[in-house]
Amino acid sequence: MFAGSGSDASIGFLSLHIALALIFGKLTGVLLFSYIGVRSKLATIPGNMNWYHIAGAGLLGGIGFTMSLFISNLAFTETMQLTHAKIGILIGSVIAGIAGYLLLRSRLSRDRSGS
Repeated sequence: MFAGSGSDASIGFLSLHIALALIFGKLTGVLLFSYIGVRSKLATIPGNMNWYHIAGAGLLGGIGFTMSLFISNLAFTETMQLTHAKIGILIGSVIAGIAGYLLLRSRLSRDRSGS
């Protein structure tokens, strides 16, 4: 999928970049703006939450089928590009969902054990 030259290779990287954007872009955005809100005293973190919980929610925010598919349909006119975009959305959403679940589950078990 990523081998080759020319447009085939760049289209393959489209899937990778979309997946990475869904995973790390949402995580970074949620953490950054939450941090800015807390530091500027516009928001507070509830007593039973911490930054790991916010990071988990940010990862879960990477599950983005509806708008991602809508924007992909507007942005890409070639069938191959649209297919690779959809593959990237699916892979990114699955990885973000699993990572968010695992992070929140591990924090929940640590919080319950009192660490």
